[in-house]
Amino acid sequence: MTNVPPTPSGLRGAVDLSSLVDRAQRPPQPGGAAAGGPESGVAAGAPGSETGADLTVPSLVLDVTDQTFQDVLQLSTIVPVIVDIWAEWCGPCKQLSPILEQLTAEYDGRVLLAKVDADTNPQLVQAFQAQSIPTVAALIGGRPLGLFVGALPEAQVRDVYEQVLAAAAENGVSGRVTVDGAAPADAVEQGEPEPEPLPPHHQAAYDAIEQGDYATAIQEYKTAIAQDPHDQMAVAGLAQVSLLDRLNGRTADDIRAAAAAGPSDVQAQLAVADLDISGGHVDDAFGRLLDLVPTVFGDEREALRVRLVEYFELIGTEDPRVVAARRRLASALY
Repeated sequence: MTNVPPTPSGLRGAVDLSSLVDRAQRPPQPGGAAAGGPESGVAAGAPGSETGADLTVPSLVLDVTDQTFQDVLQLSTIVPVIVDIWAEWCGPCKQLSPILEQLTAEYDGRVLLAKVDADTNPQLVQAFQAQSIPTVAALIGGRPLGLFVGALPEAQVRDVYEQVLAAAAENGVSGRVTVDGAAPADAVEQGEPEPEPLPPHHQAAYDAIEQGDYATAIQEYKTAIAQDPHDQMAVAGLAQVSLLDRLNGRTADDIRAAAAAGPSDVQAQLAVADLDISGGHVDDAFGRLLDLVPTVFGDEREALRVRLVEYFELIGTEDPRVVAARRRLASALY
Protein backbone atom coordinates (compact mmCIF):
# COMPACT_ATOMS: atom_id res chain seq x y z
CA MET A 1 0.00 0.00 0.00
CA THR A 2 1.31 3.41 -0.94
CA ASN A 3 2.35 5.91 1.72
CA VAL A 4 1.43 8.73 -0.66
CA PRO A 5 -2.29 9.50 -0.84
CA PRO A 6 -3.46 9.35 -4.47
CA THR A 7 -5.52 12.45 -3.77
CA PRO A 8 -5.71 14.93 -0.89
CA SER A 9 -7.88 12.64 1.21
CA GLY A 10 -7.33 14.44 4.51
CA LEU A 11 -10.28 16.55 5.60
CA ARG A 12 -9.33 20.16 4.88
CA GLY A 13 -11.24 23.31 5.73
CA ALA A 14 -9.53 25.84 3.47
CA VAL A 15 -12.57 26.66 1.34
CA ASP A 16 -14.05 30.16 1.43
CA LEU A 17 -17.79 30.09 0.83
CA SER A 18 -18.47 33.58 2.16
CA SER A 19 -19.71 34.86 -1.19
CA LEU A 20 -22.39 32.18 -1.31
CA VAL A 21 -23.54 31.78 2.28
CA ASP A 22 -24.73 35.34 2.91
CA ARG A 23 -28.29 34.67 1.82
CA ALA A 24 -28.36 31.39 3.74
CA GLN A 25 -27.59 33.21 6.98
CA ARG A 26 -30.30 35.85 6.57
CA PRO A 27 -33.57 35.29 8.43
CA PRO A 28 -36.40 34.09 6.16
CA GLN A 29 -38.55 36.88 4.74
CA PRO A 30 -42.34 36.67 5.02
CA GLY A 31 -43.67 34.83 2.00
CA GLY A 32 -40.13 34.03 0.81
CA ALA A 33 -38.63 30.62 0.14
CA ALA A 34 -35.81 29.81 2.55
CA ALA A 35 -34.06 26.49 2.89
CA GLY A 36 -36.68 24.02 4.00
CA GLY A 37 -39.41 26.17 2.42
CA PRO A 38 -41.86 25.04 -0.24
CA GLU A 39 -39.71 26.10 -3.21
CA SER A 40 -36.72 24.06 -2.06
CA GLY A 41 -38.65 20.80 -1.94
CA VAL A 42 -37.32 20.19 1.60
CA ALA A 43 -39.83 19.61 4.35
CA ALA A 44 -38.91 20.49 7.93
CA GLY A 45 -38.74 17.85 10.61
CA ALA A 46 -41.33 17.38 13.32
CA PRO A 47 -41.40 19.91 16.18
CA GLY A 48 -38.73 19.15 18.72
CA SER A 49 -36.76 16.96 16.33
CA GLU A 50 -33.06 17.61 16.85
CA THR A 51 -31.65 15.00 14.54
CA GLY A 52 -33.73 15.76 11.45
CA ALA A 53 -34.97 12.16 11.36
CA ASP A 54 -38.35 13.32 9.97
CA LEU A 55 -36.93 15.72 7.39
CA THR A 56 -37.81 14.86 3.82
CA VAL A 57 -35.98 15.73 0.62
CA PRO A 58 -36.96 15.28 -3.04
CA SER A 59 -33.95 13.01 -3.62
CA LEU A 60 -30.75 11.87 -1.96
CA VAL A 61 -28.92 13.22 -5.04
CA LEU A 62 -29.52 16.94 -5.59
CA ASP A 63 -28.55 19.10 -8.56
CA VAL A 64 -27.21 22.30 -7.00
CA THR A 65 -26.56 25.69 -8.57
CA ASP A 66 -24.98 28.95 -7.46
CA GLN A 67 -28.51 30.18 -6.72
CA THR A 68 -29.77 27.15 -4.72
CA PHE A 69 -26.63 26.48 -2.71
CA GLN A 70 -28.06 27.96 0.49
CA ASP A 71 -30.58 25.08 0.65
CA VAL A 72 -27.69 22.61 0.77
CA LEU A 73 -25.97 24.58 3.53
CA GLN A 74 -29.13 24.25 5.61
CA LEU A 75 -29.36 20.52 4.96
CA SER A 76 -25.75 20.07 6.06
CA THR A 77 -26.73 20.97 9.61
CA ILE A 78 -28.75 17.73 9.68
CA VAL A 79 -26.72 15.31 7.57
CA PRO A 80 -23.30 15.65 5.91
CA VAL A 81 -23.47 16.61 2.25
CA ILE A 82 -20.96 15.30 -0.30
CA VAL A 83 -20.35 17.86 -3.07
CA ASP A 84 -19.43 16.49 -6.52
CA ILE A 85 -18.12 19.14 -8.93
CA TRP A 86 -18.25 17.62 -12.41
CA ALA A 87 -18.73 18.41 -16.10
CA GLU A 88 -20.36 16.59 -18.99
CA TRP A 89 -17.12 16.45 -21.00
CA CYS A 90 -15.04 15.07 -18.10
CA GLY A 91 -14.12 11.39 -18.54
CA PRO A 92 -13.07 10.72 -14.92
CA CYS A 93 -16.33 12.33 -13.76
CA LYS A 94 -18.26 9.65 -15.61
CA GLN A 95 -16.31 7.01 -13.71
CA LEU A 96 -16.72 8.64 -10.30
CA SER A 97 -20.30 9.95 -10.31
CA PRO A 98 -22.00 6.50 -10.39
CA ILE A 99 -19.87 5.43 -7.42
CA LEU A 100 -20.89 8.52 -5.42
CA GLU A 101 -24.56 8.01 -6.27
CA GLN A 102 -24.44 4.32 -5.36
CA LEU A 103 -22.75 4.93 -2.00
CA THR A 104 -25.12 7.79 -1.16
CA ALA A 105 -28.06 5.45 -1.74
CA GLU A 106 -26.45 2.74 0.42
CA TYR A 107 -26.15 5.09 3.39
CA ASP A 108 -29.94 5.44 3.29
CA GLY A 109 -30.46 9.06 4.30
CA ARG A 110 -27.40 9.51 6.51
CA VAL A 111 -25.65 11.50 3.79
CA LEU A 112 -26.71 13.56 0.76
CA LEU A 113 -24.96 14.10 -2.57
CA ALA A 114 -24.98 17.58 -4.15
CA LYS A 115 -23.95 17.61 -7.82
CA VAL A 116 -22.51 20.85 -9.22
CA ASP A 117 -22.04 21.31 -12.97
CA ALA A 118 -18.72 23.16 -13.24
CA ASP A 119 -19.61 24.67 -16.60
CA THR A 120 -22.68 26.52 -15.34
CA ASN A 121 -21.83 27.34 -11.72
CA PRO A 122 -18.62 29.40 -11.67
CA GLN A 123 -19.22 30.78 -8.17
CA LEU A 124 -19.27 27.33 -6.60
CA VAL A 125 -16.26 26.23 -8.65
CA GLN A 126 -14.33 29.22 -7.32
CA ALA A 127 -15.63 28.86 -3.78
CA PHE A 128 -14.56 25.22 -3.56
CA GLN A 129 -11.21 26.01 -5.22
CA ALA A 130 -11.89 23.35 -7.85
CA GLN A 131 -8.65 23.54 -9.84
CA SER A 132 -9.52 20.37 -11.73
CA ILE A 133 -12.50 18.07 -11.96
CA PRO A 134 -13.92 15.97 -10.61
CA THR A 135 -13.42 17.73 -7.27
CA VAL A 136 -15.18 16.24 -4.26
CA ALA A 137 -15.79 18.12 -1.01
CA ALA A 138 -18.15 17.88 1.94
CA LEU A 139 -20.35 20.21 3.97
CA ILE A 140 -20.80 19.53 7.67
CA GLY A 141 -22.86 21.97 9.69
CA GLY A 142 -22.44 24.56 6.94
CA ARG A 143 -18.64 24.23 6.99
CA PRO A 144 -16.78 22.99 3.90
CA LEU A 145 -14.16 20.26 3.90
CA GLY A 146 -11.97 19.39 0.91
CA LEU A 147 -11.89 15.64 0.23
CA PHE A 148 -10.20 14.58 -3.02
CA VAL A 149 -9.60 15.36 -6.67
CA GLY A 150 -9.97 12.88 -9.53
CA ALA A 151 -11.73 9.53 -9.81
CA LEU A 152 -11.02 6.95 -7.10
CA PRO A 153 -11.97 3.26 -6.83
CA GLU A 154 -15.12 2.47 -4.88
CA ALA A 155 -13.25 1.11 -1.84
CA GLN A 156 -11.33 4.36 -1.37
CA VAL A 157 -14.46 6.48 -1.88
CA ARG A 158 -16.25 4.37 0.73
CA ASP A 159 -13.41 5.08 3.17
CA VAL A 160 -13.88 8.81 2.51
CA TYR A 161 -17.62 8.53 3.25
CA GLU A 162 -16.80 6.83 6.55
CA GLN A 163 -14.37 9.64 7.42
CA VAL A 164 -17.01 12.24 6.62
CA LEU A 165 -19.65 10.50 8.74
CA ALA A 166 -17.20 10.22 11.65
CA ALA A 167 -16.31 13.92 11.37
CA ALA A 168 -20.00 14.80 11.16
CA ALA A 169 -20.79 12.79 14.29
CA GLU A 170 -18.01 14.58 16.17
CA ASN A 171 -19.67 17.87 15.22
CA GLY A 172 -23.17 16.79 16.22
CA VAL A 173 -24.40 16.28 12.66
CA SER A 174 -25.82 12.78 12.72
CA GLY A 175 -29.41 13.04 11.55
CA ARG A 176 -31.18 11.21 8.77
CA VAL A 177 -33.42 12.33 5.94
CA THR A 178 -36.03 10.47 3.92
CA VAL A 179 -37.02 10.86 0.30
CA ASP A 180 -40.47 12.36 -0.13
CA GLY A 181 -42.85 9.63 -1.27
CA ALA A 182 -40.13 6.97 -1.32
CA ALA A 183 -41.17 3.33 -1.26
CA PRO A 184 -39.90 1.08 1.54
CA ALA A 185 -36.25 0.19 1.20
CA ASP A 186 -36.85 -3.46 0.31
CA ALA A 187 -39.40 -2.48 -2.34
CA VAL A 188 -36.97 0.00 -3.84
CA GLU A 189 -34.23 -2.61 -3.96
CA GLN A 190 -36.52 -5.08 -5.76
CA GLY A 191 -37.69 -2.49 -8.28
CA GLU A 192 -34.35 -0.85 -9.10
CA PRO A 193 -32.97 -1.58 -12.56
CA GLU A 194 -29.58 -3.17 -12.75
CA PRO A 195 -26.83 -0.58 -13.34
CA GLU A 196 -25.39 -0.62 -16.84
CA PRO A 197 -22.26 -2.78 -16.75
CA LEU A 198 -18.86 -1.35 -17.56
CA PRO A 199 -17.08 -2.58 -20.68
CA PRO A 200 -15.15 -5.79 -19.84
CA HIS A 201 -11.66 -4.29 -19.77
CA HIS A 202 -12.82 -1.28 -17.74
CA GLN A 203 -14.42 -3.62 -15.20
CA ALA A 204 -11.29 -5.74 -15.04
CA ALA A 205 -9.21 -2.61 -14.48
CA TYR A 206 -11.53 -1.46 -11.68
CA ASP A 207 -11.37 -4.88 -10.03
CA ALA A 208 -7.57 -4.84 -10.21
CA ILE A 209 -7.38 -1.34 -8.72
CA GLU A 210 -9.61 -2.46 -5.83
CA GLN A 211 -7.01 -5.17 -5.10
CA GLY A 212 -4.08 -2.78 -5.45
CA ASP A 213 -2.93 -4.59 -8.59
CA TYR A 214 -2.04 -1.53 -10.64
CA ALA A 215 0.02 -3.45 -13.21
CA THR A 216 -2.99 -5.51 -14.25
CA ALA A 217 -5.20 -2.41 -14.35
CA ILE A 218 -2.67 -0.68 -16.62
CA GLN A 219 -2.65 -3.64 -18.98
CA GLU A 220 -6.47 -3.79 -19.09
CA TYR A 221 -6.74 -0.10 -19.96
CA LYS A 222 -4.03 -0.49 -22.63
CA THR A 223 -5.99 -3.37 -24.13
CA ALA A 224 -9.17 -1.27 -24.16
CA ILE A 225 -7.32 1.55 -25.93
CA ALA A 226 -5.82 -0.85 -28.46
CA GLN A 227 -9.34 -2.05 -29.30
CA ASP A 228 -10.75 1.49 -29.44
CA PRO A 229 -8.20 4.33 -29.64
CA HIS A 230 -11.07 6.83 -29.11
CA ASP A 231 -12.02 5.37 -25.70
CA GLN A 232 -11.37 8.53 -23.68
CA MET A 233 -12.48 6.92 -20.41
CA ALA A 234 -9.80 4.27 -20.88
CA VAL A 235 -7.19 6.91 -21.73
CA ALA A 236 -8.04 8.86 -18.58
CA GLY A 237 -8.18 5.67 -16.53
CA LEU A 238 -4.75 4.62 -17.77
CA ALA A 239 -3.29 8.01 -16.84
CA GLN A 240 -4.74 7.81 -13.36
CA VAL A 241 -3.72 4.25 -12.53
CA SER A 242 -0.24 4.90 -13.94
CA LEU A 243 0.04 7.79 -11.50
CA LEU A 244 -1.03 5.54 -8.62
CA ASP A 245 1.47 2.90 -9.69
CA ARG A 246 4.37 5.35 -9.80
CA LEU A 247 3.57 6.67 -6.31
CA ASN A 248 2.98 3.25 -4.82
CA GLY A 249 5.36 2.48 -1.93
CA ARG A 250 6.94 5.94 -1.86
CA THR A 251 6.60 8.62 0.79
CA ALA A 252 5.93 12.29 0.13
CA ASP A 253 8.91 13.29 2.28
CA ASP A 254 11.33 11.15 0.28
CA ILE A 255 10.00 12.40 -3.04
CA ARG A 256 10.23 16.05 -2.06
CA ALA A 257 13.68 15.63 -0.54
CA ALA A 258 15.01 14.04 -3.75
CA ALA A 259 13.50 16.83 -5.86
CA ALA A 260 15.01 19.53 -3.64
CA ALA A 261 18.42 17.87 -3.82
CA GLY A 262 18.30 17.51 -7.61
CA PRO A 263 16.53 20.46 -9.23
CA SER A 264 17.85 19.40 -12.66
CA ASP A 265 17.26 15.67 -12.08
CA VAL A 266 14.46 14.87 -14.51
CA GLN A 267 13.33 11.67 -12.75
CA ALA A 268 13.21 13.40 -9.37
CA GLN A 269 11.19 16.27 -10.84
CA LEU A 270 8.82 13.87 -12.59
CA ALA A 271 8.20 12.15 -9.25
CA VAL A 272 7.45 15.36 -7.38
CA ALA A 273 5.21 16.49 -10.24
CA ASP A 274 3.26 13.25 -9.75
CA LEU A 275 2.93 14.16 -6.10
CA ASP A 276 1.70 17.64 -7.01
CA ILE A 277 -0.91 16.25 -9.38
CA SER A 278 -2.09 13.73 -6.79
CA GLY A 279 -2.63 16.59 -4.35
CA GLY A 280 -4.51 18.76 -6.83
CA HIS A 281 -1.62 21.23 -7.35
CA VAL A 282 -1.99 21.18 -11.11
CA ASP A 283 -0.28 24.48 -11.89
CA ASP A 284 2.74 23.53 -9.76
CA ALA A 285 3.16 20.23 -11.61
CA PHE A 286 2.78 21.81 -15.03
CA GLY A 287 5.14 24.68 -14.22
CA ARG A 288 7.80 22.39 -12.77
CA LEU A 289 8.01 20.21 -15.87
CA LEU A 290 7.54 22.99 -18.42
CA ASP A 291 10.43 24.89 -16.86
CA LEU A 292 12.64 21.84 -17.42
CA VAL A 293 11.70 21.14 -21.04
CA PRO A 294 13.96 23.81 -22.63
CA THR A 295 16.95 22.74 -20.50
CA VAL A 296 17.13 19.08 -21.57
CA PHE A 297 17.22 17.11 -24.82
CA GLY A 298 16.75 13.62 -26.22
CA ASP A 299 15.20 10.98 -23.99
CA GLU A 300 14.85 13.32 -21.02
CA ARG A 301 12.87 15.86 -23.02
CA GLU A 302 10.69 13.10 -24.43
CA ALA A 303 10.01 11.78 -20.91
CA LEU A 304 8.83 15.25 -19.87
CA ARG A 305 6.63 15.56 -22.95
CA VAL A 306 5.02 12.15 -22.43
CA ARG A 307 4.32 12.82 -18.76
CA LEU A 308 2.76 16.22 -19.50
CA VAL A 309 0.51 14.70 -22.18
CA GLU A 310 -0.55 12.09 -19.63
CA TYR A 311 -1.41 14.84 -17.15
CA PHE A 312 -3.43 16.61 -19.84
CA GLU A 313 -5.60 13.51 -20.25
CA LEU A 314 -5.92 13.12 -16.49
CA ILE A 315 -7.03 16.71 -15.86
CA GLY A 316 -9.14 17.05 -18.99
CA THR A 317 -8.09 18.41 -22.35
CA GLU A 318 -10.62 21.26 -22.19
CA ASP A 319 -9.42 22.53 -18.81
CA PRO A 320 -8.04 26.09 -19.28
CA ARG A 321 -4.83 25.19 -17.47
CA VAL A 322 -4.30 22.29 -19.84
CA VAL A 323 -4.92 24.51 -22.87
CA ALA A 324 -2.32 27.02 -21.63
CA ALA A 325 0.21 24.31 -20.71
CA ARG A 326 -0.22 22.55 -24.05
CA ARG A 327 0.45 25.84 -25.85
CA ARG A 328 3.57 26.44 -23.76
CA LEU A 329 4.82 22.88 -24.36
CA ALA A 330 4.39 23.24 -28.11
CA SER A 331 6.33 26.49 -28.03
CA ALA A 332 9.18 24.88 -26.09
CA LEU A 333 9.38 21.85 -28.37
CA TYR A 334 9.05 23.57 -31.74
